[in-house]
Amino acid sequence: VIPPPVIHIESYSEDSISFSLKMTTNIKVSGYVVNIYWTFDTHRQEKRTLLIEGEKSIQKVANLTAQTPYEISAWAKTELGDSPLSFVHVVTGGTRPASPSLKAKAINQTAVECSWTGPRNVVYGIFYATSFLELYRSPHNTTTTSHNITVLVQRDEQYLFLV
Repeated sequence: VIPPPVIHIESYSEDSISFSLKMTTNIKVSGYVVNIYWTFDTHRQEKRTLLIEGEKSIQKVANLTAQTPYEISAWAKTELGDSPLSFVHVVTGGTRPASPSLKAKAINQTAVECSWTGPRNVVYGIFYATSFLELYRSPHNTTTTSHNITVLVQRDEQYLFLV
């Protein structure tokens, strides 16, 4: 039987998490698949996937948000097949940034100018959809380090926006 990998949180800060991966078996490990999950604005679960080569590994994941719960799941790829999943949970340190204040203004029938307030030198995600269900399940999205962006939309539709 292939055991699940051991995920150990080595350290965390307001914008990063360092963790180690290892197996408690003599089965040869070729690598790991790691998923990091978090929830954006209680509407949308986000995920980042890491493909890691080798048997033992210490990883640092950066560009995270302060005071946010993250779930890390991992499984090992071995010579006998994939292992079961392991999970750990960690909340980044610091103070969660204030939500930006968004303004959306139609420029014409197919373009919307979005602008917001918030800190500089961060990446903003802009999510938009024609219904709350679509906004939750599969919104259109883009990212920027600016405080404004023009989004192209379908004509004759109403849209919901989040930043």
